[in-house]
Amino acid sequence: MAHENERTTVVVVGGGVAGLALGTFLLRSGIPCTILEKRGRDHVENRQRAGALDGEGVRLLRKWDVDVVAEDVGDEVGDQEMPLLVDGEKRFWRMDDQDGESVFCPQQVLVRNLIEVFLRDGGDLRFEAEDITLSGVDTEHPVVRYRDSSGATTVIDCDFVAGCDGHRGISRAAIPEGVLRCDTHEFGYAWLTILAEVPADPPAVMAVHDRGFAAQITRGPNASRFYLQCSATDHVDRWSDERIWAEVEARFGASLPVRGPIVSKQVVPLRGVVFSPMSHGALHLVGDAAHLISPMSAEGMSLALHDADTLARALVKHVEEGDDSLLKAYSDTCLDHTWDRQAAAVWMTETMHESGDASAAGEFRRRIARVNLETLLRPRETAPDRSV
Repeated sequence: MAHENERTTVVVVGGGVAGLALGTFLLRSGIPCTILEKRGRDHVENRQRAGALDGEGVRLLRKWDVDVVAEDVGDEVGDQEMPLLVDGEKRFWRMDDQDGESVFCPQQVLVRNLIEVFLRDGGDLRFEAEDITLSGVDTEHPVVRYRDSSGATTVIDCDFVAGCDGHRGISRAAIPEGVLRCDTHEFGYAWLTILAEVPADPPAVMAVHDRGFAAQITRGPNASRFYLQCSATDHVDRWSDERIWAEVEARFGASLPVRGPIVSKQVVPLRGVVFSPMSHGALHLVGDAAHLISPMSAEGMSLALHDADTLARALVKHVEEGDDSLLKAYSDTCLDHTWDRQAAAVWMTETMHESGDASAAGEFRRRIARVNLETLLRPRETAPDRSV
């Protein structure tokens, strides 16, 4: 049995970083909105995702007076030397262009903090919203339907829908076939990603080795995500725990202080994806629903925040001033920024992966990548003598 129809200005589909940030920005601007999230709160607050926020993202949160959500969530990148192990030799990044406001920020902590702020401010956030459907997105009166945990169906009339439900969400599917263009770049290699109960000190260590790229990135005080470059056709069944730890140590060129329990492992092919346009009628795509970026860039959350900020400002201008100029420019504005970040991500991904394992792209490309890598590193004689 359906509830009586509800009414709001914006329905936000998805309760991750993109949806929660957009909802928070709108709420602070007095724009009525409802966030629908298909998962339960416990699941949302504990799912492990990317763990870095660049300085632009931190400053954007400050602009909306919600930078508290990025405080006490991790270590500031600019405060510590982050080593790069090149064939076992410890090198250090050039700091000239480093943004001291960047932070290592486990996504689940940022999400948890955003949820707390949104609900504290009186936001309408509905977990376990199942079977979400969108209709009329190409009209002035879109409708969103969903089924709650009791089995009842709710119908929400709105002016705008924000699709913030990720790459595999339902929002993008509401756009008619033939409207969207999808541009994809496959790098040809993958990461074996390992979540382990091992503290990271320093918060990030990366390694370039002829066996392939490797890294350890903090995911909280007692957890790390390890990454091992592997074939795009590899499978986790081929990677026992013992083989994983042996490979990490081989690429790091040293034994690990701790080998903790491995919680999960997954093979993730590296790629970039961009859908365009990011708007269709009253529906606007935000974050991973519109684009995926190589995880080597650590810019997924920052891109989501950029989209959320751009859309929030456009909606505020429309509602308060009746001015559609920013809303009409939303897709182009975000795509310009996205392609800029994709270009940087491709360069960094190829440099870090092709400079080690020659089988990734051949010896010619490996040597080119080594030259590019040196532009990112301080000369050996200026690097401090510190242990990993």
